[in-house]
Formats: sequence, C-alpha cells, structure tokens
Amino acid sequence: MTSTDVLISQLIHIAGGAVRQGLVLGSGGNLSARLEDGTIAVTGKGTWLDTLQPEQFAILDLDGNQVGGAVPSSEWKLHTELYKARPDANAIVHIHPQFVLLMTALGHKIRFITQDHAFYVGSYGYTKYYTNGSDELALTAADQLRDGSHDVVVLGNHGIAVVGDSVESAYRKALNMEEAAKLTYHALLLGDQDTVFPEEELRKLHHS
Repeated sequence: MTSTDVLISQLIHIAGGAVRQGLVLGSGGNLSARLEDGTIAVTGKGTWLDTLQPEQFAILDLDGNQVGGAVPSSEWKLHTELYKARPDANAIVHIHPQFVLLMTALGHKIRFITQDHAFYVGSYGYTKYYTNGSDELALTAADQLRDGSHDVVVLGNHGIAVVGDSVESAYRKALNMEEAAKLTYHALLLGDQDTVFPEEELRKLHHS
C-alpha cells in the first residue's frame, strides 16, 4: 500500500465518522490530504462521505490543475487556498456542524470551557457567508488561517474548515470545535455568559 493509499484510507475512515457523528449530511462536506509529491487528494464532486471509495478522490496541484482521479468537489478552491496559506497543513476537514453554525449565526461567540477544547482548538477565525466554491470563500478563509493563530475557520451559514498536520489531528479539532459549541449553547441556557477554561492552566498545558 502506497502512502497515497494510506492517506485516502484515513480520509475515508474519518469521513464516515463525520457522518455518523451527525457533523455533515448527504453529499455535504469534503476532505483532503497533502501527498508526498505536493499534490492533494480531495473528495470528488457529489460524493457522500459515508460511502466514499478510493476512486472517488481527485488529485490536484495547488493551482487547481487536475493530475488524476475523479472530478473534484466544487469546494476544491477552498482546499488549495488553505494549503497555500498554511504550508504546515497536511490535511483539511470541511464539514457542517450544526451547533457551531447555529451559535455563530445567532451572534454568539463559541467558548472553550474544557481542557480539550482549549488545548486542541483554543481559537477560531470567521468569515461571513460566501457562495460555496467561490473565490471569495476560499480567499477569505485562507486569510483567517494564514498567520497560524487559528486552525479552524467558521464559514458563516455554511460550515467549518479545519487544518491539521495529519488527517486525525484535523478531525480531532473539528470534533472539539463542535463540542465546544454545544457546551457554550448549554451554558447560555443555564444563564452563564463568560465561563472559559482558565488561561493560566492553558499556558501550563502548552508548556508541559
């Protein structure tokens, strides 16, 4: 099995998990990984993430030129621009988590209350709504992640895009982002407006 085969297998596994977790429905969402030669494997157009097959991935260079595989997702520009903005990123998960989208649409800031939420995510960028597949969406999302202060960007009324140094790390951040949104939602129902994980404890975690 080649390194490309391994990465595509990981993407298929994570994609199925995202559907089972309720983080995306139908043919929504798309994932990708950076390959050894600098190209990327991205899920194909119209694919359902819980029934992906290896032949349903497109292979693109970072200028969007197709060098193999299936027709790419309509969101391919989002992936190529994020990889160009973040040379350290080896995987991207783009899904549609409901609590993240609800909270941000209603103007509530998502808070990181638990250790894992603060450590694995800690902050996020935001763009207003842009049409899926558009240059505006891809470029504004890339600008939010470019300096490395965030690994997650919320795409207003649409979804999130998450970068990681591996497929697993990108998905872990996506899961923690949605769980943080759920805890923020429940905290607000209980009347809490400001509880977050203690900053001094977070600094200790980062230096441990």
